[in-house]
Amino acid sequence: MKVRLPQNMGGGPSNMQAVLKQAQKMQEDMAAKQAELEAREYDISAGGGVVSVKINGKKEILSVKLSPEIVDPDDIETLEDLVVAAINEAIKKVDGIAADEMQQITGSVGLPGIPGLF
Repeated sequence: MKVRLPQNMGGGPSNMQAVLKQAQKMQEDMAAKQAELEAREYDISAGGGVVSVKINGKKEILSVKLSPEIVDPDDIETLEDLVVAAINEAIKKVDGIAADEMQQITGSVGLPGIPGLF
């Protein structure tokens, strides 16, 4: 038995070429955005500002600043907890901004956000 498909289903070679061009442009846009995101720097604080962390878009910690009042030789655990909290918050911020800005690129061409794809 032969199956006959309509000749003009909108999926011909010209449509495929348009999809490929669109995907290539999206890939270029994403590479440019990734480079832009990696060059950015963010300042994050924890503990009401007593611990500050500077991080870049590559998730590299650039600096950690401590207010003198938080440095208590008898309470090192609190200081350690605040440093960890500040670093974790900095990483979350970098990840969140990157995800939001990449979604703008992938969403603008009608592709659904596919977790783990980018």
